[in-house]
Amino acid sequence: MEPSLCEAAIRGDINALHEIIGKDKLILQKVAAGCFNGASPLHVATLSEQTGFVKELLRLEPNLAEVLDSQLRSALHLASAKGHDEIVNELLNVGHDVCLVRDRDGKNPLHVAAVKGRISVLEKLVRTSPQAARVRLDRNETILHLCVKHNQLKSLEKLLEVIQNWDFVNAKDDDGNNILHLAILDKRFEITIHVLEKNKKRHVNAKNASGLTPMDILLQMNDGSDKEDRGSLDHIEDLLLQANAKRAKDLVGGEWLTKKRDALMVVASLIATMAFQAGVNPPGGVWQDNSDEHRAGEAVMAYNYQDSYPYFLRFNTIGFVASLSTILLLISGLKFKNKAAMWILIVTMWLAITSMAITYAFSSVVVTPKKDRRSLSLTIEIAVIVWSSVMTLLLLRHTYHLVAIFVKEKRSRMKALKRIMKEPQGLLDGLSFLRKLVCVKDERAKLPLPVDP
Repeated sequence: MEPSLCEAAIRGDINALHEIIGKDKLILQKVAAGCFNGASPLHVATLSEQTGFVKELLRLEPNLAEVLDSQLRSALHLASAKGHDEIVNELLNVGHDVCLVRDRDGKNPLHVAAVKGRISVLEKLVRTSPQAARVRLDRNETILHLCVKHNQLKSLEKLLEVIQNWDFVNAKDDDGNNILHLAILDKRFEITIHVLEKNKKRHVNAKNASGLTPMDILLQMNDGSDKEDRGSLDHIEDLLLQANAKRAKDLVGGEWLTKKRDALMVVASLIATMAFQAGVNPPGGVWQDNSDEHRAGEAVMAYNYQDSYPYFLRFNTIGFVASLSTILLLISGLKFKNKAAMWILIVTMWLAITSMAITYAFSSVVVTPKKDRRSLSLTIEIAVIVWSSVMTLLLLRHTYHLVAIFVKEKRSRMKALKRIMKEPQGLLDGLSFLRKLVCVKDERAKLPLPVDP
């Protein structure tokens, strides 16, 4: 760039600009075409906050807005970093595409404004070019991740207010961290509290690439935290509990079911088909003719094994109904991250499988010749006893695990409530906390609850 043009841009001397153009009418076109290395006069004028000079340059050569410096920054990058609202307006009047230009670090002007905390500029850019706000950086970081990393709470507040795409708000970087993971990891306590209190659609139970939820990260930090951080970490733990946040190990059942839902549906359908077939066509077949003792179509087993047939029919019916119930539970949309719902599904599936196992035992006896029946009966008895014992132990284990989780959660909530009550304004905070717990536990409750003054 000509030294005289650079000096005119620094001073904002429009008369000098016209004198330079009078000597070389194509000088601005040459700059726009990249004939000069380094920053353009538009970059220099932007850094010098010479709004009038910037306006005149853009009037004479609008393409200057697209010229990049050695760091691949446009003039809008610089204006956004400095928070020059008027210059930003002038640059946006030329065209909105410049909002998508990325510098050598991969940042567009919106990223720069967010990192620098230029709220008015950021709001203007987001509303002008919403798609630029959704551009991700090299490590798959979003503009929200940048706000957390650079501790820009105000920028994050504005972006959460403007951006209504919740999938983007809860997006993860290459490490699997969403903004809540990152805020806790970086000890951005104010940002963490804001996200938990204001962002109602945050993913509090999302797991990162290490398999950790925000609650896991918080508890790890709490173990080795300094005294000055303890109060903030305790408050964040209270907020996570209110949002029903879990540790990763407590989410395995629901996530496993989500992945295996189709397979369980196939198994339940197969059991239902088997039970139906055994019910309408029992082992030994049906009578083909009428007589004084029976009618055509009735089960032969009902006459030849009068003691066993009722048990066969009962267990077969239990298996049929349990498998149909499993199918209904799977298609009902019930949230199986809820431990109680998961327990119900497990018990129902076990009941279906066990019933079909016992049905098989009765069927095998019916179709086995008398000479082999004694040894077979002993084998079946042992198998049924072992099977029932294993199922009972597993059922007791899962029931114990479910009760233990409920007790642990109750203790954690009571601990959190006691901690709140010790703080200033503790009574009102405690009432608010209890109100939230009641709303979570019973959304159907319509009774008026205390309102904070």
